[in-house]
Amino acid sequence: MDLQVFAACMAGICSHSLVSPGRVLKWTIIANPSAGGFTIKSRWKKHEAILGEYLEKAQSNPLRKGSCPSRTVLESGGTLAQYGFIPTKEAGHGSTITKALIDEAGAYNPGNGADISGADKQGTSPFYLIITAGGDGTSLEVLTALYHAPPPVRSNFAVLRLPMGTGNDGADAAELDGALEFLIKPVKIELACALSLSVAASGKGPFLAFNILSVGLDAFVTHMTNKMKGKLPGDSYKLWVDIASLLYDRLYKVGPMEVRAFDEKKREVIAFHEKVLLLAVGASGHRTYGSRKKILPDDRNVCALKQMPLLRKVALKELFNTGGHIDKPEAIPFNAHRVEFSGYNPILAQMDGETVLLQPEDFPAAITLTDKVIPVLKKV
Repeated sequence: MDLQVFAACMAGICSHSLVSPGRVLKWTIIANPSAGGFTIKSRWKKHEAILGEYLEKAQSNPLRKGSCPSRTVLESGGTLAQYGFIPTKEAGHGSTITKALIDEAGAYNPGNGADISGADKQGTSPFYLIITAGGDGTSLEVLTALYHAPPPVRSNFAVLRLPMGTGNDGADAAELDGALEFLIKPVKIELACALSLSVAASGKGPFLAFNILSVGLDAFVTHMTNKMKGKLPGDSYKLWVDIASLLYDRLYKVGPMEVRAFDEKKREVIAFHEKVLLLAVGASGHRTYGSRKKILPDDRNVCALKQMPLLRKVALKELFNTGGHIDKPEAIPFNAHRVEFSGYNPILAQMDGETVLLQPEDFPAAITLTDKVIPVLKKV
């Protein structure tokens, strides 16, 4: 891979972007150079070609005069900072960079009595575009920091998530060309909600996710994939799906769970008492995880799977590629704003690829859709 090629192409595209026209655009590319989209040779070659194509397309748009990388990235001292590119160096670095951007943007708020010398001639504060170029972990760090930003500051931001990781379930498009379309064509800024896991009894959390928050078998797969990352070749998630079907019941007892779900007006929509193998809640329907497995294939944002014999698990496993599991008798799909659950055994939860172990004393727990606060790009 050649990070300079990536950074220079992205800078060229951003300098002709149609995001938030009429304002000074400050962009920051937060990248994980270890992500598969950079390190896997075949993927990088494909991405390199797409970048060249979209740079040429972007140059047909007017140049954004005065627009440039953010001060945060320019002062980072990185070798590619001139392009607005800043690599993550350790876990949590994406969050640190985003917090610095939030502080930078806050300095342009006249209500703070702060220096607004970086604003444009009309006194309008710059618009900040954060582009994540990594996997779901990079995206999670950035979005979590932005979620906690003051609303007046956050209103001057938008996020674009490039599919440069292995799974890319939280990205704004499955392929790089689809994501770059948001930069070169007219777009609008919309607010998206997050998911919050709260554990009132023990005070853990709240934990945030922005794609899918789930408990059970898939969280175990995520947990083991994270533990073995770097020790197994290729996409170890697929390997652990197979292994988990054999091991999960031996390591975690699948006992009865009490599940109650409510709509936005706090009306109960469903309640059941079942041995639950998996409970997945999405920020919306039509969500994937585990390298584009279609766990929520339609408009419904929740899917529970009842416990089943081993051979039945093996038979259903492949249906997650197409979403065909949703029509099977073991599936309980529905729409909900809040899902409360209780159990009697330890169970893993996962939030966009990060895991936490819930103990019996942590119940009852709840997964809730938050207010719409994350500014994302949508096609006009």
